[in-house]
Amino acid sequence: MNTSGSTRTAALPPEHVFDWLDDAAAQRAEEGLVRTLIPRTAVATQLDLAGNDYLGLARDKRVAGASAAAALKWGAGATGSRLVTGSTEVHAELEYELARFCGAQAALVFSSGFAANLGAVTALSGRDAAIVTDKYIHASLIEGCRLSRADVAAVAHNDPAAVEHALKTRRKERALVVTDSVFSVDGDLAPLEELSAVCRRHSAALLVDDAHGLGVLGDSGRGAVHAAGLAGAPDVVTTVTLSKSLGAQGGAVVGPRRVIKHLVDTARSFIFDTALAPASAAAALAALRALRDEPELAERVRTRATDLSTRLAEAGFSVSTPDGAVVSVRAPGPDEAVAWATRCAENGVRVGCFRPPSVPDGVSRLRLTARADLSESDVDRAVAVITDNAPPQARR
Repeated sequence: MNTSGSTRTAALPPEHVFDWLDDAAAQRAEEGLVRTLIPRTAVATQLDLAGNDYLGLARDKRVAGASAAAALKWGAGATGSRLVTGSTEVHAELEYELARFCGAQAALVFSSGFAANLGAVTALSGRDAAIVTDKYIHASLIEGCRLSRADVAAVAHNDPAAVEHALKTRRKERALVVTDSVFSVDGDLAPLEELSAVCRRHSAALLVDDAHGLGVLGDSGRGAVHAAGLAGAPDVVTTVTLSKSLGAQGGAVVGPRRVIKHLVDTARSFIFDTALAPASAAAALAALRALRDEPELAERVRTRATDLSTRLAEAGFSVSTPDGAVVSVRAPGPDEAVAWATRCAENGVRVGCFRPPSVPDGVSRLRLTARADLSESDVDRAVAVITDNAPPQARR
């Protein structure tokens, strides 16, 4: 007789322990949410509007060459965490130049942008803090909030008044406001100046994920935080990725020196993670120098994004107005979005396909990413393929 009050059934045979996964998979298939890994070849056979290589630097000889040279010099991996054997001269040089470029006092390199966001959010909050976030923030920031043990309030998208209300009514003395700069789904820009003003009225820090701003916005691509006049501010912390405009791998936090020191001592995704491979750090450093030497790259990618958005809107689609490199095109539903993206790929243009739960508003989209190295004929080709393969319901 079971007197414990438990409703658990008898033990399952080992081969049935994961049977629940089959039910979950069937549910995802019914909802059109099955995801598939599609390996790409080394030689591009499609026009790529799905990746995040905004400046076209991932295959730049300076960048790839620096990566190869660093791998030969330092080895294939970092060999340990940053606090053990993983910090190399390349990491230190990258942090110094990244901080200078972004106008900050210091920087700290992580193994990924995801790890940088986890580390920054958790280390700058905690049980004694309140976090106020935009409800459309990136998944890595959401996970940081979940792990933070702070009081978390997710407020309306790009609404400084909602942020102010949440700060006014918070129960904890310390507060951290968290936002993307350029949001990854529609490519719209957060009102950073207004958010900073709200934060300062309520003694809150501002954490900005500038993954889609660095290399695209601001003077010479210095990012959205720099463009908003907040670079070097004592109450603003910026996270960036090295895997988009810089065409490499990894992430970083840039900001006040005492914040960076605090992260070294307390950010678990930094302390307990194997360091970014020296080859990736060297690639990011070479890309940063290329951007510094060719500031026109940032303007070029914004121009191409505007071209794509304008042309697709003229063709009758519901298209976002890009503030950076990201352009989204609404699809009638998840199944239609997948079929549309598949037909585009079959006709030589690879586009992103965003569906729930990846999109916070539940709207399925094609997600296009402009690149600085796209030609006008590339834009013509992309618009023609997207238009010719669109489902009938996709037009307004």
